[in-house]
Amino acid sequence: MTKTRDIQARLAELGLYTAKVDGIPGKATIAAIRGFQRMHGLRPDGIAGALTKAEMFPEPIPGRDDELPEDPGRTQHEGMWPHQRDVEKFFGPVGKHQTMLELPFPMRLAWDVRKLVYRFSIHEMVHDSAKRCFERIANEYDAEGRKLTGIDLFGGCLNVRKMRGGSSWSMHSWGIAIDFDPARNQLRWGRDKARLAQPDCKRFWQIWEDEGWVSLGRARNYDFMHVQAARL
Repeated sequence: MTKTRDIQARLAELGLYTAKVDGIPGKATIAAIRGFQRMHGLRPDGIAGALTKAEMFPEPIPGRDDELPEDPGRTQHEGMWPHQRDVEKFFGPVGKHQTMLELPFPMRLAWDVRKLVYRFSIHEMVHDSAKRCFERIANEYDAEGRKLTGIDLFGGCLNVRKMRGGSSWSMHSWGIAIDFDPARNQLRWGRDKARLAQPDCKRFWQIWEDEGWVSLGRARNYDFMHVQAARL
């Protein structure tokens, strides 16, 4: 049975609940539940019913670990990144400790595809991991494949701002999250609409997951544009 304290903790991790996690279902809890329901296209009644809890605490995606054959040469980094609630302790102040990541292939700027991106600012602690991911992506997808899937459309990394609909810092504030092709992977779109949820993108996500990064789309079925070096 899911308790109010569990719901508050989950909403706090998502940046929707900023009050004390005390197990008391007050106005702040109801408002946070409504925000979550609106984000997921549910009726915003502020009640954590069966449908809301199913979205809030989804079951693992069946067969996900078997989508790709085991690569004996890959490195597993499960658990190397902190939970969202601990990122400041782990990574330091927002907007600090940045370095430039040189890309192995040019990306197109999502909001002006005529402009190419060859490098971008990222937190120094995730730099090497992200570099490995992009190098593997370059080997797995040629230029045509990157354009077809949209993984060559850069939607941003470092951006010191609060989470949408909340008061907690976005993971972008530390430069530990990267967005791809935001126009075709909008925040509230699930796997039925998002381009990066298609089968030809599975290898792309597996590359990031091999390094311990988290896809909100794969894990929570929203915001498929986003990958982050922080656990939920």
